[in-house]
Amino acid sequence: MTETPDTTGASSAGERRRTLTVTLTVPEMDCPSCAQKVEKGLRRVEGVVETALRPTTGTATVTYDPERASDADVADAIEGAGYEVVGRDADDADDAEREEVRVAPPSEVWTSARAKKTWVGAALVALGLLFEFLLTGQNAPVASVLDYPLRVADCLFLGAIAVSGAPVVRNGYYSARARSLDIDLLMGTAILAATGIGYFVEAATLAVLFSVAELLEEYAMDRARDSLRELMALSPDEATVVRDGEEVTVPAAAVAVGETVRVRPGEKIPLDGTVVEGESAVDESPITGESVPVDKGVGDDVYAGSITEEGYLEFEVSAPAAESTLTRIIDLVQGAQEQRTETEQFVDRFAGYYTPAVVALAILTAVLPPLLVAGSVTVDVAGVTHTVAGDWRTWFVRGLTLLVIACPCAFVISTPVSVVSGITSAARNGVLIKGGVHLEAMGDVDVVALDKTGTLTKGELAVTDVVAVGDADEGDVLRYAAALEQRSEHPIATAVLARADEAGVDYPAFEAFESITGRGVRATVDGETYYVGKPGLFAERGVDLDARGRPDGGALDDAERDGRSGSVRETVERFEAEGKTVVLVGTGTDVLGVVAVADEVRPGAARAVARLRERGVSRVVMLTGDNEGTARAIAERVGVDAYRAELLPEEKVEAVADLRESDGDVAMVGDGINDAPALASADVGIAMGAAGTDTALETADIALMGDDIDRLPYLYALSKEANGVIRQNIWASLGVKALLALGVPLGLVNVAMAVVVGDMGMSLGVTGNAMRLSRIRPESVRDDATTGE
Repeated sequence: MTETPDTTGASSAGERRRTLTVTLTVPEMDCPSCAQKVEKGLRRVEGVVETALRPTTGTATVTYDPERASDADVADAIEGAGYEVVGRDADDADDAEREEVRVAPPSEVWTSARAKKTWVGAALVALGLLFEFLLTGQNAPVASVLDYPLRVADCLFLGAIAVSGAPVVRNGYYSARARSLDIDLLMGTAILAATGIGYFVEAATLAVLFSVAELLEEYAMDRARDSLRELMALSPDEATVVRDGEEVTVPAAAVAVGETVRVRPGEKIPLDGTVVEGESAVDESPITGESVPVDKGVGDDVYAGSITEEGYLEFEVSAPAAESTLTRIIDLVQGAQEQRTETEQFVDRFAGYYTPAVVALAILTAVLPPLLVAGSVTVDVAGVTHTVAGDWRTWFVRGLTLLVIACPCAFVISTPVSVVSGITSAARNGVLIKGGVHLEAMGDVDVVALDKTGTLTKGELAVTDVVAVGDADEGDVLRYAAALEQRSEHPIATAVLARADEAGVDYPAFEAFESITGRGVRATVDGETYYVGKPGLFAERGVDLDARGRPDGGALDDAERDGRSGSVRETVERFEAEGKTVVLVGTGTDVLGVVAVADEVRPGAARAVARLRERGVSRVVMLTGDNEGTARAIAERVGVDAYRAELLPEEKVEAVADLRESDGDVAMVGDGINDAPALASADVGIAMGAAGTDTALETADIALMGDDIDRLPYLYALSKEANGVIRQNIWASLGVKALLALGVPLGLVNVAMAVVVGDMGMSLGVTGNAMRLSRIRPESVRDDATTGE
């Protein structure tokens, strides 16, 4: 149970009203109909402002006015609806110290009180059947009720009904109070009705089998909740903090921003922060899904839930535990369950008509045939002869059987269990899907639009080529380029300096540095003026970019001719055709060399594009604000179907609209910040490299937490498979129910079969089918033979 203050609304006098939000653990609330009963109960509590019920996690979050209600009132309302609140402590003195529980704890399904009653009831039914059919001689009358003799078997059956049926009838009572026509009300009514007219075998069998079905469904839902528990268990509860020069172990929630935390080899990092001392490889797979450890040193960011490999780290905390990247992921994953997909809404609407219709059919089945059919009638169905009896007992039992079939349990849970399985599986693999609606939409995408910078490319410039001209060599080019660029903050300057440092070049001091806006820079080195800038800067100064050979007119020898026999202009054009940015290095009269800089294509970009097409995406298109030459070169390297270059942000929005009109549903992939308009306008907006980036987490529908573009085909495969699983679950549930309902009037389906197959079997079936989604893995971290993709 957790309680947090909130402030909402305003009174007519303009004063803001304080509210509290309490999160309660309700493990038995594991289906939509359960949540409806709880919600109806909470509506009766004066002062309740808002409710968020999550059957897939077994939690209820309620916001209320503390002046008109208390958390005890909220808990009483939930328990009044028939569901136990776990961990409730009315005497807890300090709400702030209560442990926050976001998902129901693992339950001991097979040893619970309900389970024990079920096993006792099953044993009594088995004994009753033994006396009824085998030990008939010992099945003597032992009592009578209203002149009706009760034999040994009858007493055993009544005992089973009392033990196993009591929880069912109790829940049915709460359903009746809430005016909810759900499985508990139907089963409770059937058990009482069968018992009331002396059908003890049917009533006892129904009570025991339904209780077993409930236990199996609880077990299946508990398995579904495991993935959420695993996600929550990633972050440690404690942290080792340096306070007053000493190490102190405290709860992670008690660590303040700015404090220093120490992490030793093999330990989990408890909070987000920035490394201030030490080096270590860190496994960030819980956040980004990337299995390869990342080297971390001073100045690098670390995330809660990641694990140090072999080194020691000290980091300064940058966010409290409640605002860490991992906590935001967990919160968003849980919040995603509240966004109902179109399929879920359809299923709920359908169930609203289906259940009353089948209940009405059950009543008609129990009443009409005995009134209309005298004796028995022979019916020929598909060449098979069936005898339709007209006695009340037979048709009453068949009516009870239809009541069991009327429960849409498996049908209703088919979509939410698939959604939660898909979303939590994606989160464990570095993909944050912020709602089932987005999971569903991604599987229906026809075209994927990709931004270039930061998506298909790394988003970081690097020197790719250094070509010396004339008597200069590569070292001379880097020496003078780095000397001038050390004062510049341009990304190209950063790339040049990084290359010079890598090559071990010592660059000299400079004087009279000047930035030439839009062209480049110049400075005096060793008494001579040097320039680093665009080719146009040198052309403006009369430097001949078409000259071949040495600047002094001498011929190049064979060694010198290799690789630089063309003119400077030809070299520049060749690099620009490859999508690279070119700067020249030289004096006011000569060019010393050409430096090519490019944003490197991600290693997996071409493979990801190919895999998207293989999995069913009709077109992959690149949208970029870069120039035509660069866009063309990158498009050819990664293999996209088409590209559009030199686009402003608003033009990317228009491009997305054009793609939707010509190709269908569009997924837009960008960095989540400067591509925000296009991400928002697409059917699905996907942000790349969103770990630790608040804007990306908030703006996109789906966030790829790491920089691994291989997660994109995985996401599409997962979403497409999830849509398939949802359809399979829905049609299988409806199909089995329909077949059972058709078999009831012909006497082919009894109560036991309806419970075992229609309720228990299908609920387990749809849950197990949904769990298949957890086996799908990104190709970079999986074995093809074991995914089931």
